[in-house]
Parts: sequence; structure tokens; C-alpha cells
Amino acid sequence: MKTLILAGGKGTRLWPLSRELMPKQFVRFLDGESLFQKTVERALKFSKPGEIFIVTNKKYKFRVLDDLNELGVEVPEENILLEPLGKNTLPAIYWGVKTIEGTFGDSIVAVLPSDHLINTGEAYERAFRNAEKLTKEYLVTFGIKPTRPHTGYGYIKPGKTLKDGNDLLGYRVAEFKEKPDIETAKRYVEENYLWNSGMFAFRTDIFIGEVGRHAPEIVRAFDEGSIRKAYELIPDLSVDYGVMEKTDKAAVVPLDAYWNDLGSFDAIYDVLKKDENGNSVVIRAKKAYHIGVNSKNNLVMTERLTATVGVEDLIIIDTDDALLIARRGEGQRVREVYRRLKKRNDERALVHRTAYRPWGSYTVLEENDRYKIKRLTVLPGKKLSLQMHYHRSEHWVVVRGTAKVRVGDEEILLRPGESTFIPAGVIHRLENPGKVLLEVIETQIGEYLGEDDIVRFEDDFGRE
Repeated sequence: MKTLILAGGKGTRLWPLSRELMPKQFVRFLDGESLFQKTVERALKFSKPGEIFIVTNKKYKFRVLDDLNELGVEVPEENILLEPLGKNTLPAIYWGVKTIEGTFGDSIVAVLPSDHLINTGEAYERAFRNAEKLTKEYLVTFGIKPTRPHTGYGYIKPGKTLKDGNDLLGYRVAEFKEKPDIETAKRYVEENYLWNSGMFAFRTDIFIGEVGRHAPEIVRAFDEGSIRKAYELIPDLSVDYGVMEKTDKAAVVPLDAYWNDLGSFDAIYDVLKKDENGNSVVIRAKKAYHIGVNSKNNLVMTERLTATVGVEDLIIIDTDDALLIARRGEGQRVREVYRRLKKRNDERALVHRTAYRPWGSYTVLEENDRYKIKRLTVLPGKKLSLQMHYHRSEHWVVVRGTAKVRVGDEEILLRPGESTFIPAGVIHRLENPGKVLLEVIETQIGEYLGEDDIVRFEDDFGRE
């Protein structure tokens, strides 16, 4: 079985923890691993590293590569498909399936979202083996057995049973249902409906045929030539709406295992451990902690000392540049905050103060209209692009490690405590030639300090 991992998305529902350039599958908020890394580990249950394909946004390429490198999983770089635009799940899956078919011929493919939390025990493996048998005739989705009525998930109504001898494999899909109100959700649970997990398994030839039958505009767009042109032509279309709700080949395999799409802070509260007062607390910095006085049933995620007094049922998410306070039960509405930030062109919808780059990361420590102070960390053996800025000068002070610096035609080595100055309009480059992390404090001064004031002449990572 080949595996296609979907790793797009914009991080809108978990703002400010996630951002557009750091969606939730790459954020480490449960333990030391990202949800993307956990998905890769699930994929390895059925696929070799060379049989894993990943569809992601081009902006996330190096987050994917860094997470894979940390796991020590060698997915070929050509298996990482970079979408120029986000157009929902059907284009992403179609492109991935076509690529897998072109590489391996007709194949069975498992499609896994990268931002869900799933118990991968015996029930999980059995469900995928059952699905594999059904892929001879069906496009298979996985239905989670509900633990309670839930208004945040879509539902699937099982139809005719599908068996292998006396063994139940799954059901024909009788109907897909959109997210219901609470009374409807209660009825669905009583009538043995299943939660729609967003996971699939199918043969490439059957899936491609059904896309051609029910969403021919997708096929035509990809047949036009370049991927960029295809994504400009195709509509924003989910695989459920575009194919699964229309095909007569849909089957569902029940999965009786813990599953959570972590689609809101309410969902995150559900999975976290609680103290004796029902509070879930996640500490995200060394000196941070929480003091709760007469406070109950709150979710607190903080990077500083946070005290709550006499409050209940709140979501409190504190990051270094934004604070979210919401009532539990209102978590789905956080995306409205993101939309308003985007409308205001506020960069806090896009990035945290710490932004990750293929060479390392930078953290904005302080800024105003005329200056910005950053902490740069450069990984061993990595270097920034050879670049120039029109509107700002930069002053670099080495804090840790050894820096190899080019300023104009001059190249120098700097050690801790040493510094250099780069005037506006001068070509320059920062490199870590050593084997330990390089840390540099950068002070920018100028009339414009935007990240887009950059001209790249050379770049190891193919950025423009």
C-alpha cells in the first residue's frame, strides 16, 4: 500500500498557536512530536519511506523536510509535491494519486490528513486491512464510531453490509451528512451513524476514473500542462463534495479507535490531561507556569507566568505576540479572528515572532518604525542567501558559535562578542561553517523594515 499525506491548510482555527505559515500539523503542542511526524509514523505501518508521498503548500516545504529529517525517515524529495495555491482536498489528492500511478502503476493508496490525532493500535491496523480488501471495487472512507454527539464533525450513514465470507469488512455508504446541530447529532449517534474521518483508501485507477466522471474539470485542468496553470484553472473543491458524495462506489469501514481532528481548542481540551479542578495547562517556555485560584475547567496554554482567579470554562492561549481569550464551546469561531487579521493585513495572521526558515529561524525581539532587533539561529553547515536590502542597514553580533560573513567583496570569521556592519545596498551573506548552532543578534535600522525588502543573488534553497 502506498500512502499520500495531506499537509496543507492555513492554521486558522488554532490561532494564535498556529499561523498561516505554521499550521497546526507542524506545531508541537501535545508532546515533542508534531502531528505531521505522527502521521508519517502511521504511514510507515503500511508503506516504505519511498512509497510515502506528501502534498503540501510550497511555503511549507522546509518544515516538511525538517520534520522528516528529525524522524530519520528518508522520503525522496521528488515525493514531496508542492502546491502553488491551496484549492482544498480534491486537487491535492488527484495530483498525488496521478503521481503515484505514474511512479508505480496502478496501486492501492491510503490518504491521511496530517493534522489528526489517532490511536494506531490493533483496531486501526485491522480497519486498513479490511479497507484494502474493499478497494478492488470501492472508494473507501473510514468512519469513526462516535463517543458522543458532536456538532463539529460530518457524519456517514452506513448502508448495505460488505463481507469477506462471514467477516464484516464495512458498509456501502448510504449518505454523507454535513455537520449537524446538537439534536440531530444525538439522533445520528442513536442510529449508529459514523463520524467522517477524512481518511481514505482506494485503487488509483478507480479513483481517477471517478474523478473523471464526477469532476471532469479537475482532469481537464491537470491535462493542460503545468501544475501552476492547473491550480489557476481548478475550482476549490473537497474530495467529499467533488467525488465521494456523488459516486456509487463509496464504502465505509468502521474504525473503533480514539480519533480527534483537533479542529479547535475545545477539541484540544478534550485530549489533554486535567488537574483536580478540570484545568488543562500546557507550559510552552522554561520559566512559565500557571497559578489557578478558584478557577475550573479552563484550557491554559502559556509562555509566561499566567494567573487565573475565579474563572471557569475559558480558553486562554498566550503566545509571545498575541493573547486569545474565549469561552469553551466557542472554539470554532476563532477562525473569525484570523479573517479579521487578514483583512487588516496584520502579519500576526501569518507568522509568530519566531519564523522558521530552511537555514534555521529568526525571532523578533523588539521593533518600531525605524528599527528591528532579531535573534537569528543558523543550523550547522547552513547559510542564508547572498542578498541585499535597499532600505535598511544591519548590524550583526555573534552570541554563540562561529559566523562566516561576507560583506561586499570581503569575507571574515566572527566569534562570540565580535560584530560587523552591513550598509544598505551592500551584498552580504551569513553562514555557519561550524558544527554547533550559530546564534546572532541582528539590529536593522532603516526607513522600511519589511521582510520583502530583499534581493537574492544566490540561494541554496531555490528561493526567489
